[in-house]
Amino acid sequence: MDMTSHTTATPAIGVQGDARTGVTVKSQRELDLMWEAGQIVGLAHKVLRASVAAGMTTRELDAIAEREIVALGGKPAFKGYRGFPATLCVSINSEIVHGIPGDTVIKEGDLVSMDLGAIVGGLYGDAAITVPIGAVPEELTALLEAGEASLWAGIGEVRAGRRVGDVSAAIQAEVVRRGDYGIVRGYTGHGIGTRLHEEPNVPNFGIAGRGLLLRPGMAIAIEPMVNLGTQETLVLDDDWTVVTADGSPSVHFEHTILVTDGDPVITTKVD
Repeated sequence: MDMTSHTTATPAIGVQGDARTGVTVKSQRELDLMWEAGQIVGLAHKVLRASVAAGMTTRELDAIAEREIVALGGKPAFKGYRGFPATLCVSINSEIVHGIPGDTVIKEGDLVSMDLGAIVGGLYGDAAITVPIGAVPEELTALLEAGEASLWAGIGEVRAGRRVGDVSAAIQAEVVRRGDYGIVRGYTGHGIGTRLHEEPNVPNFGIAGRGLLLRPGMAIAIEPMVNLGTQETLVLDDDWTVVTADGSPSVHFEHTILVTDGDPVITTKVD
């Protein structure tokens, strides 16, 4: 879940980290709790992916998400967060992010993005997936592949000694390599830990070698949002749902990642 355009992320307070940037370095106990929270998110997403189908309402998906998180020992991270009324963000087709579940009925051919967070012991996990409902046109399959591939390109740059700009540049390069897509700029990835949104912001575009230096024990949520058309966005009258300005379809993928000296640890990946 990204809140970049709603408000600037409040710097997290931590024993370790960089007081100038508000970025925290987590203790081993905090990292362990983040792993637990992330696994709950990943397992809940697995159930959601298997459950979502034409004829369901988005409210039914929200109920599944809350049931799974609670059953696995977590607490929903989004419900009540800055007034958000649900456990799950469900965004369909031209909706990019922050869609509020309700009576909308999912149809064959839809792209359904589901963004979900969980809390364990005060630590957070956050992830998003976009799934097609039944058969979709080739251009939408390509869009899905571009969005997910760009997430993995960004994750591949997460390790101590790299910079946030390396992550951002890798995401952008992968999207550009795959087509003339709109990379959403007003909403970004973010730091995560004892708060859902911490510093730093992690844009889905940028220049390699620039930005915050990554250190072991930091944690970020990477979440590319890629549109079939323009990068421009609008917010609907509910003050939450973000849509493409031209009505084109959009996809959203996200994982929570822990920075190490070696390979990144993806807390929200369960397979």
